[in-house]
Amino acid sequence: MTNQVALDHSLQDKASNILAGTNLNQPGALSIGNLRTVTDAHVNRQQSQGLDLPGNYSASNALTQAFLGLQNIKDMNNRPVLQTCTPTSIIQSLMDMVVQGLSPAKNQCYFIAYGNELQMQRSYFGTVAALLRLDNIVSVEAQDIHEGDQVSTMIDDNGHLVLDTKSTHIDWTNQDKKLIGAYAIITTKDGINHLTIMTEKQIKVSWSQAKTHNVQNKFGSEMAKRTVLNRAAKMYVNTSDDSDLLTGAINATTSNEYDDEAPRDVTPEGETSTKSLLDGFQKAKKSDGEESNKEEPVKESEHDDGEADGQTELFQNGTITPKTAEADAE
Repeated sequence: MTNQVALDHSLQDKASNILAGTNLNQPGALSIGNLRTVTDAHVNRQQSQGLDLPGNYSASNALTQAFLGLQNIKDMNNRPVLQTCTPTSIIQSLMDMVVQGLSPAKNQCYFIAYGNELQMQRSYFGTVAALLRLDNIVSVEAQDIHEGDQVSTMIDDNGHLVLDTKSTHIDWTNQDKKLIGAYAIITTKDGINHLTIMTEKQIKVSWSQAKTHNVQNKFGSEMAKRTVLNRAAKMYVNTSDDSDLLTGAINATTSNEYDDEAPRDVTPEGETSTKSLLDGFQKAKKSDGEESNKEEPVKESEHDDGEADGQTELFQNGTITPKTAEADAE
């Protein structure tokens, strides 16, 4: 661990008192101040139990940016999401952001309400940032392909599909032409460049399963890059030796966008978000009382568990991207 922190018992007590008798599945059950306290306590608990965040990442600053943005986000009926979304989904989406080390200020993520559930989704840059947190990945690149571009592949001596760079030529003047595909290259610590390439048809099949389609239609090139990158990353995420918390958050955020995949909690298998939040704080409070006369610290036994102009306009009812910043299109 590089940034493990001590459990803040005072913060845990405040959160436990807030949660006492609260129905976290009731929209608007918590005020923004109470939501922040509970979220801070949940992050503190996870860090005390092993959540390792990037050294240059401030969870507190990211949460401040997120909460500032959430106050201005409306659902499809133009109602504030802080009033219409469940506290469970709000806290879960914020935890997804923190676990992946994402920042709203860097246009790496945004929030969208689906019914009374708030979900966090990554931008293209957010997907790159999340993947670079996996220990075995050292470089991530993606490129959209348009009519007129020349992309060639070959099989190397190890049987890997690789880009034939000598015969590949991407002309920037073709960017206004029809999108015909995209490719992603993930470079691992062993120096191997792993190529994934998708045709336009394959990309559109993936888009057809998405909950929303406006962003694909308006920002096709950037969405194509992110789509092929998500496909390329699947094997590395699911075979990674990194923590289940991180890989689970990456998978859950990816599945948030699709109708055929239910969003997954960033919690151990078998626990629900609501149960882990309530039980975690209650057990912490009980443990504090039992251990108050002992010198050794309390040990917790349970584990809670390329840019495209106009994104700000596109997601004005569902993004935490500051309107003064130029955003990327997922």
